[in-house]
This record gives sequence, C-alpha cells and structure tokens, in this order.
Amino acid sequence: MRKVLFTLAFSLLTLSLLAQTTTQYEISFENAVHHEAEISVTYTNLEDKILEVRMSRTSPGRYALHEFAKNVYGVKATDSKGNELEITRPNPHQWNISGHDGTVKFEYTLFANRGDGTYSQVDETHAHLNMPATFAWARDYEHRPIEITFDVREDLNWKVATQLKPLEGATFYAPDLYYFLDSPVEIADFHERQEAIDGQLIKMALHTPATDEEADEYFGKVMAIVNAQVNLFGELPEFDYGEYVFLSCYMPNASGDGMEHRNSTIVTNSKPLDRPLGNTSLGTVSHEFIHVWNVERIRPASLEPFDFEEANMSGELWFAEGFTSYYDDLILHRAGINTAEEYAAALDGGLNYVINRPGREFFSPVEMSYQAPFVDAATSVDPQNKTNTFISYYTYGSVLGLGLDLSLRKMDGNKNLDDFMKLMWRKFGKKEVPYTNRDIQATLAEYAGADFAEAFFENYIFDSQLPDYQSLLADFGITLVKANPGKAVLGTDIEIEDGIGKLESNAIIGSPIYKAGINTDDEISSIAGTALSEVESVDDILSGYKPGDEIEVRFTRWGQEKSVNVTLAEDSTLKTELNSKANRKAKEKRNAWLKN
Repeated sequence: MRKVLFTLAFSLLTLSLLAQTTTQYEISFENAVHHEAEISVTYTNLEDKILEVRMSRTSPGRYALHEFAKNVYGVKATDSKGNELEITRPNPHQWNISGHDGTVKFEYTLFANRGDGTYSQVDETHAHLNMPATFAWARDYEHRPIEITFDVREDLNWKVATQLKPLEGATFYAPDLYYFLDSPVEIADFHERQEAIDGQLIKMALHTPATDEEADEYFGKVMAIVNAQVNLFGELPEFDYGEYVFLSCYMPNASGDGMEHRNSTIVTNSKPLDRPLGNTSLGTVSHEFIHVWNVERIRPASLEPFDFEEANMSGELWFAEGFTSYYDDLILHRAGINTAEEYAAALDGGLNYVINRPGREFFSPVEMSYQAPFVDAATSVDPQNKTNTFISYYTYGSVLGLGLDLSLRKMDGNKNLDDFMKLMWRKFGKKEVPYTNRDIQATLAEYAGADFAEAFFENYIFDSQLPDYQSLLADFGITLVKANPGKAVLGTDIEIEDGIGKLESNAIIGSPIYKAGINTDDEISSIAGTALSEVESVDDILSGYKPGDEIEVRFTRWGQEKSVNVTLAEDSTLKTELNSKANRKAKEKRNAWLKN
C-alpha cells in the first residue's frame, strides 16, 4: 500500500504541488556554535479549531520512546497578519494554538548536540538532522505535502544531502509527513560520490577528513557491499526518487550508530580527525543497506503504521534486525572486505552471548523482540537485571539465522537462507505487504516443507531451544570448541580498582559468584587468600586452581566484613575457527555458503 501511494504521489508531483495545500518549513543555523537551530513551520487553510502542534516521541528505526520536546524552547505562534497567538500546553509534547485566522506560523529554537541515528546535532562542522528530533508537526495535517528550505551556512561551504526530493536551490519536497520524518539530512562540507546500478543511483555524502583517494577507495568498498546485497536479494528495490543515499558522518563529535530509512541511511562514527578512513563503519553500512529490503519493505505488520507518539511493539525483530545482523558480516566477506578466516573467527562472539547467557530461561526470540522499547537506546535511572534476562534480538536473531542457513544447506535440493530471503522479498517486500511471525513460518514451510518449518519455529522461535551449532558448523568445516578448557572461573567478571574488586555486572545466574550470594554492592578484598591489592586481575589468582576447587572470597557489605566459600566452575567461553583439516566435502559446502 505504501508503494502505491508513493508511486501515485511521485507521478503526479507537479499536479500535487498545484492542487494541495503545502506545509512550509524553514530552518537556519546562525547560532550553530552553540548548537542551536531556528525553525519555523507555516500552516495555511486550517480548519476553524485548535491547532495541535507536537514533537515526536519516536523515530523510524528506533523502538523506544525519546522525548524530543525537551530540546525545544523560545516558542511563539503568529497568524497571517503577524499577530501573536495564544499557546497552551496540554502535555509535555504538545502546543495548542487557538484564535488563528486559518494561518499559523509556529517558530521555535532547537538545541541539538548528539550526532547519531536518532538525535540531531548542530555545530560549525555540520547540521546533522534526524527529522523527528528536529521538526514539530500538526495533528490532522499529516497527509499534506511538505516543502522545506535549509538556510545553509555558505561561509562553512555547507551542502545538503537527503532522500527528500530537491526542488530549487536548498528547498526540498516530501509527499507527506511520514516520508518527511523518515528523511534524515546531513548538511556539511562533505565528499560526494555516486554510481548507477540498473538505472538507479547509489550516492554517498561522506562527512569526514579524507583525501579524494581515500574517499574513492571507501566508496568502492561501499559499492562492493551494495553489489553483494543485490546479488543476495536478486534485485534492487525501486527507490522512490530513483536514488539511495548513504549519509556517512565520521567525526569526533558524532556518536557511533546506524539507522535505516526508506531511501537512505545515516551511519555515524566518532572517528578521530587524524585516523585514516580505512574500513570505518563498513559493518554498519552493510547492516543498514540490507534494511533496504529487510525492514523497510519486507516489513513487520507490527511496525505499520509507525506511531510517532507511542512505541510500536514488535515480536518480529529477531527476523527484521537479527537476520539482517546475520548477513552484515557475511556480506563483508562476500564483498571481499574480510577473509573467510576472519569471518569464521568472529562467529564465536554471537554464539557465546546467546548460548552462555541465562536470558533464554525467561524469554523466547519473539519475547526478546518485545523488549525493544526498554533497550533500544531507551534511558532509565533505576538498575535493571538485563544481564540475566535479556539477549539482544539483533544477536539472538543473527545466531538463529546462522542455524537456519546451515540447516537448510544440509537438506536436499540446494536449499539455503539466501533463496528463502529472496522468497520473502517476492512475497512481502516487493509487493510491500506487511508480514507476521506466522507468515514467516508459512513461507518457510512453502520453501522447506511444513514439518521443517513447524519444528524450527516451535523449538527455536516460540521456544528458547537452540540448534546444535557444534554439529552444524562441523559439517561446513568450522570448529566450535571451548576456548579455555580446564580454566577455573568465578563466572562473573570482577574489576579491580585501588585494591577493591567490584562485579562488572549483576551476578550471572548459575555462576559461582551468584550461588555464593555476592552482588554488585559488595567490595571484594581477597580471593583464595590473596589480597586484590596485590594483583592486576582475578585471573592472576585463579590460574593456580582448577574447576571444582573451593576457595574463600572475602568482601565487605555495607561496612560489615564477610567471607564465603565458592566452588569454581570451568570457563564456558567458546571459540570458532576454520578447520584446516576438514574433508573436501565440508570445504566445498563451506565455500558454497560463504561465497554463494
């Protein structure tokens, strides 16, 4: 449905501009040195009722609430004659404007100093704008087309990069509010590169200190990623204006992040000015471009329509984000950016996290996805127990994607996850039909058989069991073994500072420290009779012990000295690596998987 609406809007653009009332935005940056932007939005042909102007509380690609109104001040509203209008505040996010004559010009100052995929940042290096964090909007007028004019700082050689449609000069167009709020903007003195694929443009606006040669080399790697992903899905989507833009901001004042949008992505990195560009954030570039298919168009029904006032809760993020995460590193290998050895060695990070953390005792992948509003850059001041109860749907889904891919490749008929993703693209993405978890299961049943699909979903998606990764990987010439067999551990990391040990997280359920009743408030003074003031790490002490040994831990809790006996466990950390002794069949299967 979204595709139909966009196609209609684009094909009748000129007529629309003439026939429809357009909302007009303007933004300027005179006080950029102090992180301020001056913004106005003008509404005309308003109904004779109170105008409700709001700041969003969510941002496309994020799943938690963000109170953007907190950075808005200096608000005023005037009518068509410049008369100041009465403003009331029914809630922290809204301004009600009454007494207007059908026209309202709403003006405010925005403070913006976080450059990432959600917030905005204004300074003399750039204006980095995520639209929900920047622009107020009015209820009941979301359907209206939007024109926005950026008053760029010519003294700073600023240019504008965005997925918005250019009109004239620094004025751009969006067909409606949704598209506008989904269209981030980078305004800076940036490098520009572009390349055509099948009649569409892939563009990059790269804001970072770099030579032309560095920028060329980097864009070459970006395009290698793009081409590998086009091969994965079989084709590019039809971009709404025939182009896609990477908004890449790698500056010390930025924060590391990435965020997908319909025809663009923001990728940020706090790269020091003097560090070579190299492969900066290419993993994030890979992840976000996969979202062109998986999330933006192969889209969970739970995210439709996206709510800018409340958080959407989705049970499909294990697939939408997790399977995307499975492919981001794999694509780097297929694009020639990392080696097979590097890819195989990196698999153990996700496997360790998912296999060894206790969170699966509490939530399945679907239920982990429901946790997104509490964890996706969400903020809170009260302590949480996520160490024990949460496993990121990004990593959980990535590990499940690995398990599904290898399981399919063991079946007859040359099955693989790539072809299943192509099927999801044809059934849901290309037609832009939102899906549910049961739709994924039904599509897997169509592809690999009902029995296989039911077993996979009942065991691994709606329940918290895991495939046998050691056996699966062995069939493809990769070993999964204990990284430190025989190593004795306490099971929860301890940081030593000034001779006092503190748990780095809540005690992990089932660990020796947890069973001993030691918690984050405790100050550990000695382990196995050795004062922590005498060592740099706990490993220095435990290296002389083996799993099953009992040792004494002495600590202070609220001023009272205590001691407890702890039985050491074996380190459960796993490692993966290419098996150089794998047989020919395993190597052939591995090559087919990694290169596809």
